[in-house]
Amino acid sequence: MVRRTRIIRHTAALAAALLFGAGFAPAAAAAGGGPAGTNPAAVALDAYWSPARTAAALPVDVREGLDGSPTEDGPRPGEHIPPSRSFDGIPQAGTFFWTDAGGTGRTCSGSVVRSPGRDLVLSAGHCLKGYAGPSPRRHLAFVPQYHDGLKPFGVFPVATDGVYVAQEYYDLGEHAGAAYDFGFAVTEPNQDGTRLQDAVGGVQLLTGTGYSHLPVRMIGYPGSAQKPLECWSRTTRYVSDDPADPGTFERIACDAFVGGTSGGPMLVPGPGGWGVIGVIGGYHTGGNTPQVSYSAYFGAATRDLYRAAVSGAPPAGPAS
Repeated sequence: MVRRTRIIRHTAALAAALLFGAGFAPAAAAAGGGPAGTNPAAVALDAYWSPARTAAALPVDVREGLDGSPTEDGPRPGEHIPPSRSFDGIPQAGTFFWTDAGGTGRTCSGSVVRSPGRDLVLSAGHCLKGYAGPSPRRHLAFVPQYHDGLKPFGVFPVATDGVYVAQEYYDLGEHAGAAYDFGFAVTEPNQDGTRLQDAVGGVQLLTGTGYSHLPVRMIGYPGSAQKPLECWSRTTRYVSDDPADPGTFERIACDAFVGGTSGGPMLVPGPGGWGVIGVIGGYHTGGNTPQVSYSAYFGAATRDLYRAAVSGAPPAGPAS
């Protein structure tokens, strides 16, 4: 999707849009924020998610166009599709593991965002929507920089009532509510009692920055793969003409982003680190083909959900 166009300079725009003016300062351990002791829940999850179970886990999402059937949101004629590459990942991105109602292991991607509690993961709403409120946790945990069966920073359980998805997403559903396809998970410390952001740092949540960004580094964990993918491309504005999936989204062309990559971050560089301007999700829950992905736009609704997550407010949930 990279074409002969001038590079968009948006350092100033990014700085102006930093949530709460937090800036890109590198993450550092808060005073008194060191390990507090062993977390038995994390120890149990680490044992449960053995190399065999993590390797067998299936993506929660399956892109509908992978069987060669016609799709309406794939590459455009003559469009350049930047390649992706497999790599060992970065500390601030990782994968969720959990078991579904039938006991099958599932996966989705996520990224650590800076927060006062130093414990927050950003992902897609369709990855997390089954876990808000009283829903069973079913071994739900986040593993930063998972690769090759390794858990280099340990396992971080998702806290009870720690999943935040917009009420609009529950009420409208995955398709009519595609513009709200983002969510946050509050985590507990790992096996050693270390908080997530103290262990791996975090990226800055950016909202209200527009739809066009260059360069963008997208990272995601394909289902059944032992390493994440990364790709460099750009985002552009996409207005849906599908009445079942209404909204305006960020669109990005990158090859091989298949099921499992949902929730993976779209990152932009800043003076002091990475900022996240989107996650794979939204229109057609992230796209119908492995060459083109989408994100719900990060605006006021994203800011409101972030504030709810960091304040500990009761999470939304499906209407009873």
